[in-house]
Amino acid sequence: MVFKGIKTRVKSLLSRSASQVSEDIRPSIIPRDNHPVSRKLISNNALKVLYRLESAGFQSYLVGGCIRDVLLNHTPKDFDIATNAHPEQIHKLFRNSRLIGRRFKLVHVHFGREIIEVATFRAGHEETKSSAKSATNDSGMLVRDNVYGTVEEDASRRDFTANALYYSVSDFSILDYGQGMDDILSKTLRMIGEPRVRYQEDPVRMLRAVRFAAKLGFTIEAATQEPIADMGVLLANIPSARLFDEVLKLFQSGHAEDSFRLLREHGLFKFLFPETDELLNRDDSGYIEALIQATCKNTDARIRSNKPVTPIFLFAAFLWPKVMEHWAEQKQYMPPVPALTKSAHLTLDAQVKATAIPRRFSTAIKEIWDLQLRLERRNGRKAFQLAEHPRFRAAYDFVLLREQAGEDLSGLGRWWTDFQNSDDQLKQKMVSKTGHPSRTKRSSGNRRNGPKSRKPRKPQSPD
Repeated sequence: MVFKGIKTRVKSLLSRSASQVSEDIRPSIIPRDNHPVSRKLISNNALKVLYRLESAGFQSYLVGGCIRDVLLNHTPKDFDIATNAHPEQIHKLFRNSRLIGRRFKLVHVHFGREIIEVATFRAGHEETKSSAKSATNDSGMLVRDNVYGTVEEDASRRDFTANALYYSVSDFSILDYGQGMDDILSKTLRMIGEPRVRYQEDPVRMLRAVRFAAKLGFTIEAATQEPIADMGVLLANIPSARLFDEVLKLFQSGHAEDSFRLLREHGLFKFLFPETDELLNRDDSGYIEALIQATCKNTDARIRSNKPVTPIFLFAAFLWPKVMEHWAEQKQYMPPVPALTKSAHLTLDAQVKATAIPRRFSTAIKEIWDLQLRLERRNGRKAFQLAEHPRFRAAYDFVLLREQAGEDLSGLGRWWTDFQNSDDQLKQKMVSKTGHPSRTKRSSGNRRNGPKSRKPRKPQSPD
């Protein structure tokens, strides 16, 4: 992609420090002829919001990721707008809008299933510390940020230069704060302002740096990268529910493999999956890393094929090694099935301290784990009953994933694959050849008494 009159600035700007970026508050104005952003590439609903704000006498710009993605020849998923209108004023202009948020008060304008997010320009934090509307906690993290300012102040408080581009519908130009256009051309992710201060204000910016680097194929600039190694611990101050949302963005946006690699590389994975990370560090077999990489690859492939993905499968795979470690210990004190149930509870109870897991997901995760044992019991009617279980497909896929990572399951995945592809007659032959070892051993002593002892248990035959 060619931007007229811009490429010549790239080399001279690559050596500037991140702190210098925040001082460059005057934007470069890139006229329509020198950039590829066109109204044809912008959501009609976003244009409606922009034009209505403009007609009401307010400034309004498309900002951030949607502009960056168009410049990278990607299709934007969301269109965000920044304006000098206050949230209450925006809400009055759009009957189809809702006020949301406390830490960051926003307006969502609804057009059917599409939501256009509109935010008021924020002022710089250093000028608002004494304000009752802006506050930091003891660790320096921003807990409220509803102090409004100018477009220049708004640009200075954005995270990365590539996200500080503002598109105007009044003359179709782009306001470029911090020379973000050059960083996009050089595929560089650079923090606006002093990185340590910005990470302290919001530690999630470290995860965002990894996510954007993975998503866009960018290199994190040295000054932006350097503090991450020792500031990751600040993520402990972030609510677990917010970190759960960040996990979904990292691993369910089509770039899970690169996200995992970069999280491990920068020492951040341990703050999202602490027990899994600890196991990775002492796993000489390579199985755990292979399992996670296979999960990431599977997820990315489904997204590329426009197939649905769910955090249920992701968390089930990432936490499975810890479940197995607990299970090996619990089996010493109780039968296998209750031992697995307890192991699942222990694993999830520890994980939710790092990232919240909604109950509807945790219940399904436990069902997938439980079915890993039940899928081994294929005799009689059990195979047919298991194939009808609501979580069968996910549990079957998980068996294949375990085998793909190198776990020896004695051909369990192949058996279930063949079973699903067989007609009823062949399925009957398959299950007749499959017996539960312990059940066969118990019944071989007295075949005449066997049916009588099993008959009362028929209603409970599904495990």
